[in-house]
Amino acid sequence: MPTHLIVDGYNVLAGAGALPGRLESAREVLLHDLAAYRHRKNHAITVVFDGWQQGQPSERREHRAGVQVIYSKRGERADQVIQRLAREYGADCAVVSSDHEIVNTARAHGAMVMGAREFADKLRVSSSAGGAIPYKELDTGVDVRPTRGPEKKGNPRKLPKSQRQRARQLKRF
Repeated sequence: MPTHLIVDGYNVLAGAGALPGRLESAREVLLHDLAAYRHRKNHAITVVFDGWQQGQPSERREHRAGVQVIYSKRGERADQVIQRLAREYGADCAVVSSDHEIVNTARAHGAMVMGAREFADKLRVSSSAGGAIPYKELDTGVDVRPTRGPEKKGNPRKLPKSQRQRARQLKRF
């Protein structure tokens, strides 16, 4: 079952280092990348942008290449819209934001949370993904897994349970 992905648009753009003067073109590039990502992964995607200062008196929604775009209404921040959507979808969604208030609300309602930079990297990597071998440095073939000290018990080649669970969740994306 595809997961509904809710993206904090300006948060992802800020994490990717978009210049304030070129915000419109950066937004178009993000929408294009999200449409390509949607085509590859078959997730429903909603991206939310702020319109609270200069926006319309009511919330504006549009569909662009299969991606639902929401501009918040004047006086309402995108954070509030994302929190409302996270409450609505609950555990059936994943929220992409680095804003602590959004992250806490999403987790409280059972949604999976991914940081904006982490998702931007995943968006970039998945478009150019090849058959990379995990944990191997490609130039030297050296194992680059983190090493554990002698005081640790258990299998040294096995990641901690929380990291394994997070990896399983991220595998869907």
